[in-house]
Amino acid sequence: MAWRVCRASFGLARLLRLDGGVPMPQMAAAAAPDALAHGAGHASVAATRGVTSHVYDVGSASNIKWHEGMVARRHKEALLGQKGVILWFTGLSGSGKSTVACTLEHALHKLGRHTVLLDGDNVRHGLNANLGFSPEDRKENIRRIGEVSKLFAESGAITLVSFISPYRADRDAVRARVQAGDFVEVYMQTSLQVCEQRDPKGLYKAARAGKIKCFTGIDDPYEEPVAPEIALHATCADGEAQPPQKLAAEILKYLESHGYLEPPADPGSDSD
Repeated sequence: MAWRVCRASFGLARLLRLDGGVPMPQMAAAAAPDALAHGAGHASVAATRGVTSHVYDVGSASNIKWHEGMVARRHKEALLGQKGVILWFTGLSGSGKSTVACTLEHALHKLGRHTVLLDGDNVRHGLNANLGFSPEDRKENIRRIGEVSKLFAESGAITLVSFISPYRADRDAVRARVQAGDFVEVYMQTSLQVCEQRDPKGLYKAARAGKIKCFTGIDDPYEEPVAPEIALHATCADGEAQPPQKLAAEILKYLESHGYLEPPADPGSDSD
């Protein structure tokens, strides 16, 4: 007999735990014959009266446990000769985030440093390809990349993240997820007027014409950082553009002065 894969939500009169090792056909027959009689595969489900549960919901599942690795973060950092950190570039579209981030990555590479660059547009081609630009999707966009950048920083990489990330609460949520000192907010403090004059991708023109909805700075807000670790001005007082090399050098100086380009003082032994 060929089984057909189905998805279903159902409620039960009492708490019922279904172990992942039980084939779905047997579970279906025991738990909800009408709803899952033709299911296939394995699942772990818990449900209570009046509450529906999906077989793929794992956020609050008690059987999901954190697994510790055998190589401590400090040993990874010692191997690389640097400390992991997230450099979070935020600012309006056209503010210079990606340009400065790429310039800085190149400078760090020449110094022999291990880096990872995560660009907002690039990530939407893959990991976040299923997200739009509603407030909810923007929040999820930042949550996902925050978790990814956390993993890179914990592996000892200098992680450069270039995202508009317009909502302050979303940026603060990423900061709260990492240990103290791991999140360095880099605010590209470029005015809307300057960004719109630059408009390298023609996005502001399209937004003004109504061709793009929910565009940050036009019909969607950008919430400026309150106390960023680094604030960069992409233009001089006379309106001339600052060379990206100069702005990257300011960040490099920050990394040096705060010890990110040095290994941990005492990484300890592999048995620690």
